Amino acid sequence: MTSAPARAPHPALAFAIDLVLVLVFLAIGRATHAEPVFDPASLVTAWPFAVGMLIGWAVILLTRTPATGILAGGMVWFATLVIGMVLRVAAGGTAAVAFIIVAAINLAVFLIGWRLIARLVRRA
Repeated sequence: MTSAPARAPHPALAFAIDLVLVLVFLAIGRATHAEPVFDPASLVTAWPFAVGMLIGWAVILLTRTPATGILAGGMVWFATLVIGMVLRVAAGGTAAVAFIIVAAINLAVFLIGWRLIARLVRRA
């Protein structure tokens, strides 16, 4: 007897996973710099990237891209990174090249990586 293939997570769950992973990325960054993770200043760090992620998700929904697909991961990664950096600088923050590189790699691993893992699990 064969079992039915695993289904992709609901888009709301995919959104929640993305949001949690963006916040984890920011918490790791703050902790790395010996800054408090859970204080009001964390919101100053988080909002540009959260807005970027929301815009990425708007594009996913408007284009009807499957939310758990690799393409959606790339879309939300790109929007989170680029819009997040632009808003961070516009709000008076910094965006050193090293930070951009670290953010690009970590956000890609998080936002695309979980989708790759989910895809492998569904196919197994």
